[in-house]
Amino acid sequence: MDRQTLADILVIQDGVITTKQALACGLSVQAIQRRVSGKLWVRLAKGVYLADGHPRSHRTRLRAAVLSAGKDAVAYGRSAAWWHGLLDDPPNRPTITIPTKRWIERSKVDIRRRKLAEEDLTVVAGLAVTAVPLTVLESLDSVLMDRALQSRVSLRQLQIAHDRNLPRAGSARAGVLLRVAADGGRSAAERLLHRIIRELPGWRPQFAVGPFQLDAAFVEAKLGIEVDGWRWHKDAERNSEDLRRQNYLVGLGWRIFRYDWHRLDREPEEVLAEIEDALRLQGTDR
Repeated sequence: MDRQTLADILVIQDGVITTKQALACGLSVQAIQRRVSGKLWVRLAKGVYLADGHPRSHRTRLRAAVLSAGKDAVAYGRSAAWWHGLLDDPPNRPTITIPTKRWIERSKVDIRRRKLAEEDLTVVAGLAVTAVPLTVLESLDSVLMDRALQSRVSLRQLQIAHDRNLPRAGSARAGVLLRVAADGGRSAAERLLHRIIRELPGWRPQFAVGPFQLDAAFVEAKLGIEVDGWRWHKDAERNSEDLRRQNYLVGLGWRIFRYDWHRLDREPEEVLAEIEDALRLQGTDR
């Protein structure tokens, strides 16, 4: 038995090992069964075990889900995003891609059947996952995409991966996110804001206050609404200018609400309710 290789596998894979890997290290089927019956190994899924001394975790759950799905199975979507460190919390159910000619059922795992290009695959910490560009696209999460664009991936890389994988489920939404990201999101954010507040009385777009302009202003209530684009598209100079404008307006007695594209797109009802509450309170104060 190759004890060193066996030990290395258990370290790299958070204590998870497959029957195939154990056999390759020189263990027999009977030796594997003895480890299970002796509670040295715990069966996590068909042909997948967790060695004693390694705790169950989200990492072991995802590893077991991918390894038990067989050859060429990979984590994708939000599972892959979490594994890449793009999400703080793992999804409730692992998301796994398997080859198109394979059929399996898992009650606690989301399975899709699809052929992926080699360029869209990678291995991170011993686990097969989709590469960062496709992972970002398939997560369909504007905040995640914004975060990834700041340090992990370029807009060009995302566009290339998007074009390579057309058509696919969610590609229309991913295309929208890419178009918005390309111009930084400000113009799209303004359009979203105007659509959200269009039925409210008393507001004006692009209202000038001294040397600055508000994206929208409820003039009588002195409530200004400012919109931000995506953080990856914002430089230090623009950020300093925004702070100067904010201080100037507050000094003149304006209240400023700020919304980014992500909230305007994902939470329009909540945004509208916040603005309505502010206007209602202003009326009560008077």
